[in-house]
Amino acid sequence: MLKGGARVYIACRDVLKGESAASEIRADTKNSQVLVRKLDLSDTKSIRGFAEGFLAEEKQLHILINNAGVMMCPYSKTADGFETHLGVNHLGHFLLTHLLLERLKESTPSRVVNLSSVLHHAGKIRFHDLQGEKRYSRGLAYCHSKLANVLFTRELAKRLQGTGVTTYAVHPGVVSSELVRHSFLLCLLWRIFSPFVKSAREGAQTSLHCALAEGLEPLSGKYFSDCKKAWVSPKARDTETAERLWNVSCELLGIQWE
Repeated sequence: MLKGGARVYIACRDVLKGESAASEIRADTKNSQVLVRKLDLSDTKSIRGFAEGFLAEEKQLHILINNAGVMMCPYSKTADGFETHLGVNHLGHFLLTHLLLERLKESTPSRVVNLSSVLHHAGKIRFHDLQGEKRYSRGLAYCHSKLANVLFTRELAKRLQGTGVTTYAVHPGVVSSELVRHSFLLCLLWRIFSPFVKSAREGAQTSLHCALAEGLEPLSGKYFSDCKKAWVSPKARDTETAERLWNVSCELLGIQWE
């Protein structure tokens, strides 16, 4: 895809790291159209600022990959007062997708790929304590947010039927990255089991499959692992929870998204 001349935006919190990655991609693919823009998903002002700039620059958007994430963070809140896992992993991507959706619709066929995790199986949407103020577990907070990603994908697919925009949730596998930096135990386990941990390139394959493979349109809303449709937890198939989470997310973000 890159070698075919796609224009790719890397939207990230750390622009210096983003530029370093972009330089590698440009050198590897001989494609100069790899651009870096500032985007902090823990701050809705940054999300809105990025979307406004992108929409001013680009008249088309064919693929949106919601790839950012935090894991095992000590209890903290985003700039807008959301629990960090919920705010970054779910609400940040929810708002970004909302702001870019019209451009996706104008560019059909187009796709939205949401990074989730097999750990969504341990998650639960605790509407009575979404922000984790009553009870908080670093590990479970991540699982809850990954379940939210699957439910968002399911509900988004339902609402986008007939528009030409399709969406997929992805488990990338156990990937060597900085995602586990907040957990000494996981960092240790990653090192011990490093022969079985995927490289960043390997971990990107299922996301790329869902972004680029032909004929996936009938599977919109589904969850993928190792480049094929995978089983999701019963909680991730709960239509009522998906609808309620959508409505609560809109309320928290102060948006209307019918």
